[in-house]
Amino acid sequence: MRGFQPKTLAKAVSAAVVAGAIATPAAAQTLEEVIVTATKREQSVQDVPLSITALSGDFMQQANLNDVKDLIQYTPGVTGNSQDSFIDAVSVRGIRTQDFGIGLEPSIAFFKNDLYEGRNGSVVSSIFDLDRAEILRGPQGFLFGRNAIGGAFSVYTRRAGQERDAYFQIDAGERGYLVLDGGINTPINDNFSMRFSGYHAQEDGFAENFFDGDDLGEYDKYALRWSTSFETERLGIYTFVEYEDRESYGSLYRAVEEGEVWDALEAALGPIELRGSDEDLDSDISAGETDESELLSIGIRIDYDLDFATLTSNTGYKDHEFFYSEDYDGTPLTLENYQQDQEGDYFQQELRLTSNTDGALSWYAGLSYYREELDTGYAFEVDEDLICSYYNYAYYGTGLGCSDYIGPDFTPSPDGLLTETGFFTGKYTGWGTYVNLAWQITDSWAIEGGVRYTEDEKEFTVNVPNPESDLGAFWGFGFSTDGTIKDTETWDDWTPRLILRWTPNDTAMVYASYTEGFKAGGYGTFTLSPSAVGETDIPPNGRFRPDTVDPEIVDSYELGYKDTFLDGNMNMDIVAFYYEYTDAQVTAASGGGPTQIRNAGEIDGQGIEASFTAGLGDYFTAYLAVSYLDSEANEIQDLCGLGDPNGCEGSRIFWAPEWTAAFVLDGYFPLSGGAITGAYELSYEDERGGGWEGLPETFIDSYAEMNFRVGYESDDNWFVQAYVENFTDEFTWDGQNNNGGKTPSHFFGPKRPRTVGVRIGANWD
Repeated sequence: MRGFQPKTLAKAVSAAVVAGAIATPAAAQTLEEVIVTATKREQSVQDVPLSITALSGDFMQQANLNDVKDLIQYTPGVTGNSQDSFIDAVSVRGIRTQDFGIGLEPSIAFFKNDLYEGRNGSVVSSIFDLDRAEILRGPQGFLFGRNAIGGAFSVYTRRAGQERDAYFQIDAGERGYLVLDGGINTPINDNFSMRFSGYHAQEDGFAENFFDGDDLGEYDKYALRWSTSFETERLGIYTFVEYEDRESYGSLYRAVEEGEVWDALEAALGPIELRGSDEDLDSDISAGETDESELLSIGIRIDYDLDFATLTSNTGYKDHEFFYSEDYDGTPLTLENYQQDQEGDYFQQELRLTSNTDGALSWYAGLSYYREELDTGYAFEVDEDLICSYYNYAYYGTGLGCSDYIGPDFTPSPDGLLTETGFFTGKYTGWGTYVNLAWQITDSWAIEGGVRYTEDEKEFTVNVPNPESDLGAFWGFGFSTDGTIKDTETWDDWTPRLILRWTPNDTAMVYASYTEGFKAGGYGTFTLSPSAVGETDIPPNGRFRPDTVDPEIVDSYELGYKDTFLDGNMNMDIVAFYYEYTDAQVTAASGGGPTQIRNAGEIDGQGIEASFTAGLGDYFTAYLAVSYLDSEANEIQDLCGLGDPNGCEGSRIFWAPEWTAAFVLDGYFPLSGGAITGAYELSYEDERGGGWEGLPETFIDSYAEMNFRVGYESDDNWFVQAYVENFTDEFTWDGQNNNGGKTPSHFFGPKRPRTVGVRIGANWD
């Protein structure tokens, strides 16, 4: 049945680096073959020479995963979940997107039914009525195309099928938490079927804000999906249309009240009191706290059997509208409010041929195209007197207001704020072609190689009007334009990959691989080239143009081992990796001015990821995943906020912990007429943070979260379950930023507290 399935882990947690899942009743445990499609053909996860974790839709539902970023919790080597519509904190083996503008591409790619989900504001979608999720680590541009230089998240919804069924679930918990989830599958005739599913989730705030006493962190969202399937002997046509409306809150910040940055701020502005502990909020939120988006996705997949090969066409379209507002400084003062108003659409088309022959040689080849258009407005707000006082102190040693800093002719704006706005458009197109050949040399040795060509063209425009404040373009952008400044650039590259496989027996596989990852260059949204700070009314077609950065390149090496033991009762996957990451597109220190994007020098990363799935006796199954990452960054002087810019050389990737782990123990105890079910879930992250500078005041301590679930499942297809999430009420932050100037360093994203709830549901065949 749908819902809390018997031996949920059995169908749920698997990894190809990490192993399959147990799907049979505990009294007769064997490991079920798990099928994934990450390599453009259906394969057992144990036969895929990639670092991949697969989670079933049933497991994601049982574990109350809220959106696609929650997949991080159970995936080794992947960190950086945050409670907003941004993916700039998501890290795979330490590689992450280092930009919140629209001029660059994400480094981690998200897909739904092979449709690229996009960027900040459009990528985060809810998890409901899913078949499975596949999370791949390491460069995946060869398989997935653009924006997968660090890894890829690929989720697949349940297809319409020929069996009539339906399900419905209710999940209710503390703080007004409520989730409604349901679907119905309806065959129309022997060839055509439809599936309808819907989802609604809401929760009240959990983080107290001492500024006004309100609780922050609430959300309210709903989504609808319509899927169809048409199948004949040779032809398959699969479609989906999905709409989602999300109303949530922007990131929540708490300024760090110690260190040189805070001391300098108080020296300029006087004492600043933050109420509550360092786990509480005291934020004025004068511009609101909003994270709202509307998402429409349409996908059509066509498979046609040509005997010698299968021809596949993937067509997709996505439209989104996104509005976001936050209090970035995390204090009771208006030091930095941030807003983003964005809309865009994305179209993709891929054609692929995949061989069907059973000989020693197999292959696939494809051609892809995409077009993306974005239109975004940004706004930065700061109290005029505060910013004048800060810079007056910084330059002249005395914190005086704007009348003293600017002169007696200064006229305050009606609301007392300096509001700098900028308007940007991006029109991006690109295409790629690829071919992959696999040759089974002997019964135990095989070699596989491929090459991909990628070309991206970007047209980018910048329009920054003069603000109404007498201060002018003083801080947020530092410049203004007289009209629109435009530029167009093209980047391309050939990227190879090579895999050698050895299968010494029926259960074991050893593989070694080399993959080159490529992410196109792009534009730093908030700066011009050459530096335009202090320039006003810049004319179009002059010496200034949008600021460009070069492409990123990753050379990645893996050595992996997969095997099945204990008469098919245990799967094990271990992979060691090493990569060289050059010209990373990262946010650079700017001395309190506009955000700059620069290419860093070189980051080297190495580590080990291991996962095990096993049956334990007659009634339990277990999943364990552990990862270790060691990294070193050099030639990062532009990123270093220390007085000596060489002081950050050799730093580790500060946002990615050295150690991460996940453990799930599932129990199933048969009774007359049903079964008692239970689960224990544990996730762990080592300490992280501190910035490239390694500041002790901005480190985030190690963190472990435990969940417990117990329920009853009836043979009559209904279930009930009680759960406690974050059982020990542990606290942590999603992340941190080392800032400077008038913006203090801060932590963001307080952890959701202990939550007690109940789930009930049923299905009908």
